Amino acid sequence: MSVYKQLGVKRVVNALGRMTLLGGSILPREVLEAMMEANECFVDMEELQNKAGELISRLLGAEDALVTSGAFSALVLAAAACMTGDNVELMERIPFTEGMKNEILIQKGLRVKYDRAMSVAGARLVEIGDEKGKTTVRHLEDAIGEKTAAIHFLAPGGREGTVPLEEVLKIAKKYHVPLILDAAGQTFPPENMQKYVATGADLICFGAKYFDGPNSAGILCGRRDLVEAAKLQTFVCFESRAIRALGRGMKLDRQEIVGTVVALQRWMEMDHRDRFKVQHERIKRILEGLRGIDGLKVTPAGERMGFFTGASITFDGEILGITAKEVAGHLKAGDPSIWVRSSEEAIYINADTLVDGDEDRIVEALNKILSKRRKLR
Repeated sequence: MSVYKQLGVKRVVNALGRMTLLGGSILPREVLEAMMEANECFVDMEELQNKAGELISRLLGAEDALVTSGAFSALVLAAAACMTGDNVELMERIPFTEGMKNEILIQKGLRVKYDRAMSVAGARLVEIGDEKGKTTVRHLEDAIGEKTAAIHFLAPGGREGTVPLEEVLKIAKKYHVPLILDAAGQTFPPENMQKYVATGADLICFGAKYFDGPNSAGILCGRRDLVEAAKLQTFVCFESRAIRALGRGMKLDRQEIVGTVVALQRWMEMDHRDRFKVQHERIKRILEGLRGIDGLKVTPAGERMGFFTGASITFDGEILGITAKEVAGHLKAGDPSIWVRSSEEAIYINADTLVDGDEDRIVEALNKILSKRRKLR
């Protein structure tokens, strides 16, 4: 941790999960070694981009693929590709899209802050649904017009009052409108990624941090002509082909591209029971370390493949004299800073992003907070 100490940056125990704000994921040794090797010489970035895309395509069953600077960038480039196709003149107009097909349909019930990415490319997001936020097949079909560039869908869907993916796909195919599928975090089980590609969605976006890749990387894959249109708008073709497109600022280094490919290969091939077993053992240590505290209830949670990968810790405010929200605040303010999800009654530990010793740090911090509160009463 010396590098962070030199910078005066406090260490964080990440019990939240793969959060961009906390750095994404811990890169596995194989990924780091591949990135270090990639750093030892230079390559033609366009060749690397294309070869990496070919390998990713084979792994996921897609026609073509592109490593992007995060899933957000994948959405930006997806929107741009749907609006421009292979028309370089249109690419160089973005984000000024007047007169182009520039509308992307999006269900009211599937809005999230990350869909802002598509408007970065100059797309106009058209919310579909009634005043109560419910969207029907009829709503979607009626909204399609000459300005429609694409339909957006947030995986996995399933929210009340929204049209499911299967129906949206039918509509997209019926009206020959590309479907952009935001599946940023839908990487487990690994077959999930192949499943979404196999749906026939035209463009699919993934975040690399969700398969142990760099926080700064993502994947755009799907229909070859649209992925090629996206490639033309990247930082690579801005230089190699002098296309003045919007992707110049979404630059990746060779190490990140290589790291993304190696991480994906590893993710698709590994036995995930091994990592869940490690998480399970950490949760067991937390349960054991907090056992017997009056007013505290610790429940294992997040069962995956027979292992618990999380815990819910409920606080009885009357007995302990402190709420879960207050505990979460104290944990975050400590050193190391421990980040947890919380409600009024409980805090939640996600072991996916804990590293060796974090389970003991959590137990120690909680015991310290509760001990101080007992002395004050």
